[in-house]
Amino acid sequence: MMKYILKIYVLGLLFILHACSDMDLAPLSEGSSETWYSTEEELNMAVNEFYILGYWNQPLENSEQWTDNFTYRNTHRMDILYGTLNGGQWEAYRLWEQSYKLIARANALLERIDDAAAGNVSQNRIDQYKAEAYFARACKYADLICYFGDVVYYDKSPSLDEAFAKSRTAKDEVIPLVYEDFDRAAAHLPESYGPNAVHFTKGAAYAMKARFALYMGDWSVAAEAAKNCIDLGVYDLHPDFGNLFLASTKANTQEKIFSFPRSISNGVVLDQWIVNNELTRNAGGYGSAAPSWDLLAAFLCTDGLPIDESPLFDPHNPFANRDPRCAKTIVEFGTVHVGFEYNTHPEVTQVMNHNTGTMQANQDNRAINQYASYNGLNWKKGINELWTQNGRTVDRDYVIMRYADVLLMYAEAKIELNEIDNSVLDAMNRVRARGYNVNFSETDKYPAITSLDQTALRRTVRLERRVELANEGLRYMDLIRWRLATKALNTKNYGILYPASELIDKVVSKGHWFWAYTPQIDEDGIADFSQMENAGLISVLSQRVWDERQYLWPLPTAELEISPNLITDNNPGY
Repeated sequence: MMKYILKIYVLGLLFILHACSDMDLAPLSEGSSETWYSTEEELNMAVNEFYILGYWNQPLENSEQWTDNFTYRNTHRMDILYGTLNGGQWEAYRLWEQSYKLIARANALLERIDDAAAGNVSQNRIDQYKAEAYFARACKYADLICYFGDVVYYDKSPSLDEAFAKSRTAKDEVIPLVYEDFDRAAAHLPESYGPNAVHFTKGAAYAMKARFALYMGDWSVAAEAAKNCIDLGVYDLHPDFGNLFLASTKANTQEKIFSFPRSISNGVVLDQWIVNNELTRNAGGYGSAAPSWDLLAAFLCTDGLPIDESPLFDPHNPFANRDPRCAKTIVEFGTVHVGFEYNTHPEVTQVMNHNTGTMQANQDNRAINQYASYNGLNWKKGINELWTQNGRTVDRDYVIMRYADVLLMYAEAKIELNEIDNSVLDAMNRVRARGYNVNFSETDKYPAITSLDQTALRRTVRLERRVELANEGLRYMDLIRWRLATKALNTKNYGILYPASELIDKVVSKGHWFWAYTPQIDEDGIADFSQMENAGLISVLSQRVWDERQYLWPLPTAELEISPNLITDNNPGY
């Protein structure tokens, strides 16, 4: 009896088709039973379930928190930065669970649609619905492979006995099947459904295939897929990097290739943890989740040089003469942000409230509020006055893929193939020039990339990914695939001294605000703050710890407890 109960539980965990109550977006209807898939209305209902937000954003929307781009007060937000990742971690379980739920839905439709819909639905529509299922299945197996390696692979709904006995399939066997699913999707998905429709497209299939191939180190596949997306000619860079990410921009841009809309009216909004923690204290937030000093140090100066090589860099004024994306990603000192002057200087105890036109106590100053940003920084990217309205309820889109990423993926793949030509330079320069609000051909107005050296370009494209895509949930997998987590995630997380009297005495009174010295940047773009640390001028907020086993995640403990064949098949070190 107990074995039968366990069988029911494992099948329900992996393949339940009606568990939507805990997700962000409820489906329009349920379309999962054996009697469905026979009419266009039923197929629409079934396919709509592929677009449940919870399948796509949990837990990956928060993955920037697992990297050196991010700081949370004086601690970490996930065990991975303590080197203690385990199968009981919510993120591991949630990624596994949500992925297999969507895979099950896709498999169910693919198994039944041809027989059920024959004669009732046009072949073109059937092909499109199947393409949407192939796309969903490919994306979810791609996620599972990237994080767990070998996967439990199903392309058909299993029986109870099959589900209970299944073990993992080597990822090398599954990768070609994922590529095949992306190809099937691209073959029958349209380029567009119109401005208001949210469905998987041909461009999304090419772009997501490129990302997966890039993560797998299949450079030729990645370059071809990215080029296919570019050659569609339907995408372009949004002209203004600063407002691209705002809730008010939403789908009104050609740059978003694959995204999910949120809507306050429908109750689908950005997680309140993100809103409260990334919003500054003056504006009513917590200012606890912030960009790291490591990220601030990564942006180049306007001469195209890193801060430790450029004569333009002033550590006392770290935003001056920097790539404009720096001040569009991190709030610049002395500027107006969400209606308030932003200034974390310990002696600035009053700031202007531009909403009321009056001065007020500076809650972003740790002398006034000890819980203000522990490193003096706050996120600006995607944040504006709308975050302070409607009870701090925000409906910013969840963007999974945008055109700038495709351009950088194409460039990186071609660089790794050592097939470097003007198309590679143009792809990177388009992204960089947009940050300066100029055309990439205006090379006298921004530091254009001109080198054809593979080693130099590898460093350049990695840097471009970091600064262009900061706080978009892509840094973690970049560190994993570049095998840089060992270095980048074994570093200290720094902040300003506290209490404020000590900061004033040791730093400000000696003219050392904001930084006393310029941090050194190594060949992998990792900043070294040890000179200031050794001089006692900065605070170590936390120590990042990386364990090599974490290049792959452990299988969820809940799965091991009910799946005997997985117990001995976990990833090494767990």
